[in-house]
Amino acid sequence: MRLAIPGPAARGAGGDETGPSAAARAAHLGGRTARFAARLGRKSSVAGLALYALGLGAVLGLASADWATSGGYPFGGVQIGAWTAWPRAGAANADPYTRAVNARRGEVPLAVGEGLLLTAAADDAGRTLDAACTYRIGGAMPSARAWTLTVAGRGARDPDRPIVREGFTSTEILREPDGRFAVLLSPEVQTGNWLPSPRASGPLRLAIRLYDTPAAASVGALDRAAVPSITPIGCAS
Repeated sequence: MRLAIPGPAARGAGGDETGPSAAARAAHLGGRTARFAARLGRKSSVAGLALYALGLGAVLGLASADWATSGGYPFGGVQIGAWTAWPRAGAANADPYTRAVNARRGEVPLAVGEGLLLTAAADDAGRTLDAACTYRIGGAMPSARAWTLTVAGRGARDPDRPIVREGFTSTEILREPDGRFAVLLSPEVQTGNWLPSPRASGPLRLAIRLYDTPAAASVGALDRAAVPSITPIGCAS
């Protein structure tokens, strides 16, 4: 009996045993590695997109919340001439945005049975109140046991302007013989009831707080003649 000894044809080039089976195993291993890398890439892409969406949502949410609470109350106002009444600003069931505005301002709003808040950011013609201009605020005031009229600028106060006065109360204001009054909001000194502008220029916001007033329960009954007028007189050049 003779034994068959593999010759050179059964061996790979150079004498290495790298026949078809070894090449197939290498190709199979390479394919598995490629598929694993592809799956890992897809998972990484999904995770990255999820993190991006979460980050974008957080930024947009914070930006929208800052915008909604940086000004006045966004909901629940009743327009009366140039003024807007806020009968629900201090209600126990006020909407979340109203509570957020109160918290950001650090204010304790008037409750429904305590009084009523009115604000104005424009004159009777609808033009935005400007600290560089002079306005006459006067006429009638809704019935109330007491009231205050204050002015504030939007943003930080000008540190170079001393605080002379920020408002008037119903007990200290000078009145006409018929009980009416006139307040001059101006950056320059005025005679009578002068309310200095809190800054040299920029938008302003007026606020009236009525204490123990029947108007709190019937805001819809107030008309333009029942609230003070805001008349522009002139602006500094």
